Amino acid sequence: MNIQDIVNTISNTADIDPVTTEKVVGTVLSVLQHEAEGTSVDQLFAKMPGAAELAQQYDVMAAGASGGGLLGSLESALGGALGEKAGALLNGIAQLKASGLDMDQIRRAGEALIEQAKTAAGPQITNQVLGQVPSLKGQLGLS
Repeated sequence: MNIQDIVNTISNTADIDPVTTEKVVGTVLSVLQHEAEGTSVDQLFAKMPGAAELAQQYDVMAAGASGGGLLGSLESALGGALGEKAGALLNGIAQLKASGLDMDQIRRAGEALIEQAKTAAGPQITNQVLGQVPSLKGQLGLS
């Protein structure tokens, strides 16, 4: 299952327009790419062709990647002070909030992404990657 199929499925499942869904999926994948260690994220992305490219397109650590404004500036500064891992998560959350979605929509999209990842890569790899980034699950309101 390629990443565009996953984005389309999530868009339909979460009732979010495809462009916004792509941004949300790319942002979450970018956070995982920066925060998950080892080969598990590579294994996950290998099962979802196009995932690495989408994560790079919405790279949370790229200049100007945060949501902007004072809050985005503070989150970027705090993230830089805490290191790349915390910075990736903070920038990712700022990017998700800047997408125009409310937290319920972000949660629904996050849940749908996890389900699609489990379908594409299997629950073991998906849970291994998510286990390395527990704070992301908390931010998405997932258990």
